[in-house]
Parts: sequence; C-alpha cells; structure tokens
Amino acid sequence: MVSPKAVLGICAGVSATLFLGYCIYFDNQRHNDPDFKKKLRQRRRNRRAAAASAGKRTNTVFPDLKDHEAVQRFFLQEIQLGEELLAAGDLENGVDHLGNAVAVCGQPNDLLQVLQQTLQPNVFHLLVKRLPTVAPRLMKAQSSTPSASLQEDDVE
Repeated sequence: MVSPKAVLGICAGVSATLFLGYCIYFDNQRHNDPDFKKKLRQRRRNRRAAAASAGKRTNTVFPDLKDHEAVQRFFLQEIQLGEELLAAGDLENGVDHLGNAVAVCGQPNDLLQVLQQTLQPNVFHLLVKRLPTVAPRLMKAQSSTPSASLQEDDVE
C-alpha cells in the first residue's frame, strides 16, 4: 500500500507539471500573436511617457521669491508652458504649470479671474482643486534653499 505522503507528493508533482505546461503553452501562444510586439512596444511607450510626465510634475524648481526678476521669468515660463500643454491636450501637466504661476503671482485673485474667463470650466475647476497642493511645494522649496549667511555688518 502506498503511504499518504507519497500520494500527496505525486499529486503535487503532477499539479506542478500541469501548471508549468499551461504556462509554457500560453506563453508560446502570446509570443506567436501578431500584435504581441506592437502591444508590448505601446505599453513600454506609455510607461516611459507616464514616468516622464510624473518626473516633470515633481521636479519644478521654484525661484527665490526675493528675486523679482527670477519670479517674473518663472511666472511667464509657467504660463507659457501651461498654455502649450493645455493646447496639446495634456490637462494634468498644464494645470500644474498654471498652478505654479498662480502660486508665485503677486496678485493671484486677478490672475484667477482672467483664467476663469479664458479657460474651459472643467480645466479651471481642476486648477482651483489643485491649488492647495502647490502652496506646500512652494514653501518646501523656499525652506530648502540655503538662508543667507550673516554679513559682517550684521554682527556687532
């Protein structure tokens, strides 16, 4: 008579063999599919594009708010980038850049009124919803810049 452990071992071996055969068969079918390479390339492109857009979104370098020329250049650059991305259909990144511009703007209420009149209502709503997340990033960027060292005149 065969022991229960042997029966269990044989069942496990047969199950593993069937599973391995199943995996090999369907992997072969997948690779023989004419659209497999097209789908694979498209999936890789989508991943790269998503990673690149995520990288752009998080790597915004805010200017020193005390340097008015740098703030003005940054403001104009963010407005331009936001408009270009919105025109290209990239709402997420376009709204991010417009939010950055609103954050550094000297008169954000006036800018928001202009944007409300020029943007589509759904895009403006997305911008207003995104604004609370921009302020902490701006504050974090300002706190990470090295503070000015004491000048000799400051020390008595």
